[in-house]
Amino acid sequence: MPVRLWICYNGRMQVWTVSQVTEKVLGLISSDTSLADLWVAGQISSLHRAASGHWYFTLVDGESELRSVMWRGLAGRVSRMPSRGDLVDAHGYVGVYERGGYYQFYVDTLEPAGIGTLWEEFARLRARLEAEGLFDAARKRPLPEHPRRIGVVTSPTGAALQDILKVLASRYRLAEVVLSPTLVQGQEAPDGIARAIARLNRLADVDVVIVARGGGSLEDLMPFNDERVARAIAGARAPVVTGVGHETDITIADLVSDVRAPTPTAAAALVVPDGTQLSADIAQARLRLVEAMRRRTGELRRDLAQQMRLLQTAHPRRALVEKRQRLDDRAERMAYAMRSRLGTQRAALAATAQRLRALDARQIMGRGFALVLVEKTGERLSSVLQVHPDDQLSIQVTDGSVAARVCQVSTPRSTSGSPAC
Repeated sequence: MPVRLWICYNGRMQVWTVSQVTEKVLGLISSDTSLADLWVAGQISSLHRAASGHWYFTLVDGESELRSVMWRGLAGRVSRMPSRGDLVDAHGYVGVYERGGYYQFYVDTLEPAGIGTLWEEFARLRARLEAEGLFDAARKRPLPEHPRRIGVVTSPTGAALQDILKVLASRYRLAEVVLSPTLVQGQEAPDGIARAIARLNRLADVDVVIVARGGGSLEDLMPFNDERVARAIAGARAPVVTGVGHETDITIADLVSDVRAPTPTAAAALVVPDGTQLSADIAQARLRLVEAMRRRTGELRRDLAQQMRLLQTAHPRRALVEKRQRLDDRAERMAYAMRSRLGTQRAALAATAQRLRALDARQIMGRGFALVLVEKTGERLSSVLQVHPDDQLSIQVTDGSVAARVCQVSTPRSTSGSPAC
């Protein structure tokens, strides 16, 4: 028999069942929107993991306790199972467990203490940047269909880079990858990511940029919720694709980027075409081109046949035969004229050669003449006035030269005595 609860209203007594009371409390809690989405800070107590994989625990703060539950699917997303005594921030909603007759906290996110503050900062920054229009769809740029150079902003030692390179190598080997390395976790990461994007901005031939890192907790991903990173992405010269964390992780960087990919692997797949499909498209285009060429060739052949029939009707061969005969006649006349002219030129050349041989100094020397040079001036001796006694002479003959010295200078009119030599 159900337990009865007696309630008196205005002198009248109303009897409620336990289920009715529970339903009433459930309705009151459900109607309070502040209990539907809240962060609760507390310390883990009485943690129990059921065989089903669900977590049952109590959050305490020294004064009160709050029964809590986290279902297996949500608990699997927590990077590390908490221990008794851990200080945590839990997100979820307050509900009523009707069968047990008590209210409890249904947790969907469980993070180390301080994460609730991070969520508040995330929400404030998101609202401010959204008000500025940084998330507007109108400012999103399309990705290039066939990028030649792909910039990658990530850790050079992380798994995200290897995943990206593996996808690019398997899908599209024509693209060149330019890594702009940076830290992607820690206090120095936001400045590093912004600088890495700025470095790629200075390269004029980067067609698209991937900003990526692997999965992690909210605290790990906080560099991508930083205003400096958001503004660097918004000011990037090339379109930016973000692949940060897991599929369920959404960061400020994702919201401001031109395209958001759920993972680094998906980001790499988004920026390049599928090489296999591209090859198939090229093969199909080749077939279409060959078929078009065949059709065009057929049309040209038909046109040519028509033109040939027209030529045969007009008998152009007759005119060609006559013109060929005229060409032969002209060729013979030209050959005769060339032979005649060549004979004349050869005779003239022979006469010129004969005259040149007659003027050759060696021919003259062969007849007993010699070429006399004054050594001190190098002049040819043609007058007695060019020399004086004791001047040295060089006498050139056909087979050599003779050195001589002037002993006496005389002219036909001179009355010089005997030679001085």
